Amino acid sequence: MITNGPSGTNIHEIAADIYRINTPVAIPGTPGFSFNQYLVVDDEPLLFHTGLRGLFPVVSEAIAAVMPLARLKYVGLSHFEADECGAINEFLAVAPHAVPLCGRVAAMTSVNDFADRRPRVLADKEELDLGHHRIRWFDTPHVPHAWECGLAMDMTTRTFFCGDLFTQGGDGAVAVTESDILGPSEAFRKPLDYFAHAPQTREVLDALARHEPTTMAVMHGSAWRGNGAQLLRALSNALSA
Repeated sequence: MITNGPSGTNIHEIAADIYRINTPVAIPGTPGFSFNQYLVVDDEPLLFHTGLRGLFPVVSEAIAAVMPLARLKYVGLSHFEADECGAINEFLAVAPHAVPLCGRVAAMTSVNDFADRRPRVLADKEELDLGHHRIRWFDTPHVPHAWECGLAMDMTTRTFFCGDLFTQGGDGAVAVTESDILGPSEAFRKPLDYFAHAPQTREVLDALARHEPTTMAVMHGSAWRGNGAQLLRALSNALSA
């Protein structure tokens, strides 16, 4: 469903009560790019990624098409970067009971100071009960980016909020695909080389694979459905090579 015509912002359910909000962005001379946020509608709703501050009007409009903005309880981020949490204070302003959700290092280095409310901080492997969904947090320092990186999985639907892993170029018009995303994501990554290449990257990806996700909630490009463990191990092998 397109929720904003001029921007092309759209929202689609990719797993039970989990919605991808997608905004395509034109970049001259390229196939373009896209920014995704994920909304978990539950007793205590979660938005994972806020999008850039400038995207707040269209992202909030998309959320409002599914549920009242004021119901938001958690606004999550993988790491401290504009497309992850640029609009966090705007969301806190319209959702009076909402708090940021992040890992311990992100809270210590940035979120405690930047956000207008103190965050709900999750330890590695800690779970958060949203009502019907259970969110498990994973500390993933330097995978794929900074020291404070963390990722999350909904253990109820096996949906993995995998952040910048499997980033694809283009407008991400297909909400969820079962086609190959590793090839396109590696083709996009290699010229930019935006991964941290940490010594423990294989160990982190292999540990994530053991949780056997079935839906990959990718931050840029199409979400993906299939054997997530196999896909994560394939990425591990590609990065090692």
